[in-house]
Amino acid sequence: DTDLITKTLLTQQISCVVHFAALAYVGESVTDPLRYYTNNTAGSLSLLNAINEANIQKLVFSSTCATYGEPATMPITESTPQVPINPYGWSKLMTERALIDYAAVNPDFAFTVLRYFNVAGSAADGSVGEDHHPETHIIPLIIQAALGRRDSITIFGEDYPTPDGTCIRDYIHVEDLCAAHILAMKNMNPGQTKFYNLGIGKGYSVKEVVDAVRRVAGKDFTVNIGPRRDGDPPELYANADLVAQELGFKPNHTDLDEIVRTAYNWLEANPDGYPKNPA
Repeated sequence: DTDLITKTLLTQQISCVVHFAALAYVGESVTDPLRYYTNNTAGSLSLLNAINEANIQKLVFSSTCATYGEPATMPITESTPQVPINPYGWSKLMTERALIDYAAVNPDFAFTVLRYFNVAGSAADGSVGEDHHPETHIIPLIIQAALGRRDSITIFGEDYPTPDGTCIRDYIHVEDLCAAHILAMKNMNPGQTKFYNLGIGKGYSVKEVVDAVRRVAGKDFTVNIGPRRDGDPPELYANADLVAQELGFKPNHTDLDEIVRTAYNWLEANPDGYPKNPA
């Protein structure tokens, strides 16, 4: 609703937009690509049109490492070729392209693109956490198995060209991710366009995540091996030197067990997630 967004931006006197809204299930994007292009790409264009109408000159965009596809070398830098292998990655990359082209004819417009790797964990103080319906993120799914809330957990593929055969991903803690957005907002100058990877610069395999949950929970659970999922690259982890050099960003949570523990504490204390009908 471009008109409503424009009105909201104007009446609320917004000076900087942080754009998080997106569908983000890789497998679903493969089976229902039009939904992803409509929501992620066309929705972003609607927002950009509203930003243009409201004459807002700053935007921080939540992008993804999925824009890189299956890179030939690791770790992934910001200059790694972007060749997505699924519609989710393409839907985000198309938005990045639109921002570049819009900025080219609007010299005062500044944007920062933050390419997330796997966001994980919950607030360290237990105040907020993950509550997805359906849940598709690997760490909470495994924790649900450890807590007896599901019968088992399935690893999708163990024949990838990785040391233990399972996919490797870079897990960045959600609180570190939030801190990076604040730094991005505080470091925007007119006409400046920036692209940063947000990760910890280290990859963990699915089996390593399973073992971390076992250690944190002190419990065992059933692990099944299933077929590969369409659109899953074998290995994705970041070189995040640029955001450290230019914004001074350094993640505080880099130990896998620590990241898992924050998620475990939230899920153990909140078996039903957030109250569905808060008073």
